[in-house]
Amino acid sequence: MPIVSARELTKHYQVADKAPGLIGTLKHFLKRKYRTIEAVKGISFEIEPGEVVGFLGPNGAGKTTALKVLTGLVHPTAGQVEVLGYTPFKRHRDFLKQITLVMGQKQQLIWDLPAMDSLRINAAVYDIPQKEFKKRLGELREMLSLDEKELTQPVRKLSLGQRMKAEFMAAMLHQPKVLFLDEPTLGLDVNAQTAVRDFLRGYNEKHQAAILLTSHYMADITALCQRVLLIHEGKLMYDGSLNRLVDQFSPFREVKLELAAEVSSEQLKSFGEVEWVEGRMARLIIRREELTATIGRLLDQLEVKDLTITDPPIEEIISRIFSKGTVD
Repeated sequence: MPIVSARELTKHYQVADKAPGLIGTLKHFLKRKYRTIEAVKGISFEIEPGEVVGFLGPNGAGKTTALKVLTGLVHPTAGQVEVLGYTPFKRHRDFLKQITLVMGQKQQLIWDLPAMDSLRINAAVYDIPQKEFKKRLGELREMLSLDEKELTQPVRKLSLGQRMKAEFMAAMLHQPKVLFLDEPTLGLDVNAQTAVRDFLRGYNEKHQAAILLTSHYMADITALCQRVLLIHEGKLMYDGSLNRLVDQFSPFREVKLELAAEVSSEQLKSFGEVEWVEGRMARLIIRREELTATIGRLLDQLEVKDLTITDPPIEEIISRIFSKGTVD
């Protein structure tokens, strides 16, 4: 049974349409005009327990709006949504005790108080007994590699990485079954991003929680998600395996060469598209169906010391899909 289900989920907003300047303000005051923004346009998908799904799309595609509907913060315009068997916008207490929403650009910790105070408040809100609170606190601190001393100083004095870890502690203290994560590694350095990914992977394996993750850092997606949803201009473009997406939309391979002697780009043109040549190093773009034959010719005609074949960066693949606006 799916733990998250969306059928023809639609969300439209009415926003004021006002001309700039004083005259525009006066006209708008006397006669207001509105326009409709179609943020989400009839998307459908299901997520099973324990599944980690990447939710990808450019800015303004409708990702955050969809997450807000799934968590009950926003009422859908049309369609049906169920999470854990509940209708999210009804905000049932048992539903709220089983989900969490983490947004990288927003915080729930009280800025001027130690993080521990906010954690104690959360424990009281979720009716977590003191003994269980201490147990969960210890487990989360260990998983996040967060020192106890860091929880006893005001949140404003923590580094961004420390603060994000504390945010995750507050969000996971009640052991939610469904995690909605909106840019959870936004602004973090490489080490902090890795720590957050390791934590989410460990939490998913231990509790079999379903995770719906949006991120502009493709390393988050490739490290955690086997399945992705692509949303563009409010419409769902793709729902399936990340590997299949890469195979389908990456008809080329990158070939990096280290040669025994210097060659010119003219000499390499017959093997594929030459991206660059620097001394004995070169990089070629070769069509996948021609790869085997071309590599054979390279090894036969040139003295190759080293050769590496890779896929193009996944960021380029996703960007190409969104610029095209279709997966057909």
